[in-house]
Amino acid sequence: MRAEDVADLAPVKSRHGVPRDLQSCHTAVIGGYVIEGHVPAVTIKRLLKESPKVTGIAVPGMPAGSPGMDMPGQPAERYQVIAFDRTGRTSVFASH
Repeated sequence: MRAEDVADLAPVKSRHGVPRDLQSCHTAVIGGYVIEGHVPAVTIKRLLKESPKVTGIAVPGMPAGSPGMDMPGQPAERYQVIAFDRTGRTSVFASH
């Protein structure tokens, strides 16, 4: 496993086919899939187990209650994890 901090993630997101409207603050490549934003570990594990024909999954923005976004006194938001492919097609992969 390798972690790399970069000053500008835009080229990384573009190279891996993350649609502009799904981009967030973090990008990872795990098991050949792109993981964008604050995606729960349980959802990443499901992606790796099911191996769907998608490029990756994303949580756009930083919804309260998503991993790393817990805010004391602020209720968690409902949010969706969106699957995407290189053609720009998207679908809801999970809801939290």
